[in-house]
Amino acid sequence: MIGTGGKGKVETPAQGGTEAHVEEAIKHAKAAVDSGKKGDAEGVAKHAGAAKPHVEAAIQQNPNEHLTAAMKSLDSAIEHSRMGHADMAGQAAEEAVSHLKKAKE
Repeated sequence: MIGTGGKGKVETPAQGGTEAHVEEAIKHAKAAVDSGKKGDAEGVAKHAGAAKPHVEAAIQQNPNEHLTAAMKSLDSAIEHSRMGHADMAGQAAEEAVSHLKKAKE
């Protein structure tokens, strides 16, 4: 299972392919969406931040416009979270989920 190594750094699968990274990013981004719906801006930032290393890894392995757009949406989610805008942060995370799903097609 992927988690934080106790130091705030996200551990990624040693042999994760692009699809595995995208799937993991979707899980984290969906958790960010759920946090946004609950009004938990901090939770959005946490989960969006956890999705980013997986998107970065997928971009390195197989760059495309949907992955790039997903990264921008995750950055926006984190930015809105820092301002305490849980609803807007959740919407940005939802956009990331949409782009990540399109990247799989």
